[in-house]
Amino acid sequence: MKTLKILTALAVVVILSAFVVKSMGPKGIGSNGYGVGDMADDIHLKNIDGQFVSFSDYTSAKGFIVIFTCNTCPFSVANEDRIIALDTKYKNLGYPVIAINPNNPDVKPGDSFEAMKVRAKEKGFTFPYLFDEGQQVYPKYGATKTPHVYLLQKTDKGNEVKYIGAIDDNSRSANAVKVRYLENAVDALLSGKSVEVTETKAIGCSIKA
Repeated sequence: MKTLKILTALAVVVILSAFVVKSMGPKGIGSNGYGVGDMADDIHLKNIDGQFVSFSDYTSAKGFIVIFTCNTCPFSVANEDRIIALDTKYKNLGYPVIAINPNNPDVKPGDSFEAMKVRAKEKGFTFPYLFDEGQQVYPKYGATKTPHVYLLQKTDKGNEVKYIGAIDDNSRSANAVKVRYLENAVDALLSGKSVEVTETKAIGCSIKA
């Protein structure tokens, strides 16, 4: 009798769990963040100049190249020149780079806000370098690495995610790159075409929470 009660209780737990998962939906709590085709919420994050930045500030932008990156990850450092080049190439075409540091400085002191200001000055960043204070933004996106890219396109409904993943096919060496995933995606949007490769695997360091 006791065994039957235990089995009945377990069955109830399984049914309730299944219901909770189903009711959360594909983008509910515990999901992996935005997918291609989703609309990204606006942001309001502090830039290295002390000013807060939102997508809505860019009234003439066609979209955004959102890159989660940091000071300390070797993969991020290896991509800094590429990120600057992306901003230089696409900013005036309507797709500015918005870089966001998602790391917790208590875990990684080299990624503190003060350290961000130093690094940006050293490298001559041409784009906003925002601090995800309290780590509120990167989980919405589902970013897991630095660097991790999300290409957004402005639409009547909002900022639609068009590409997620890596900048190109070689995070370690710019000289060894053969396929420029992000540039191909932006070029397609600028030409009024669909993005052919919408998702790739982001290669980098894990985000420090």
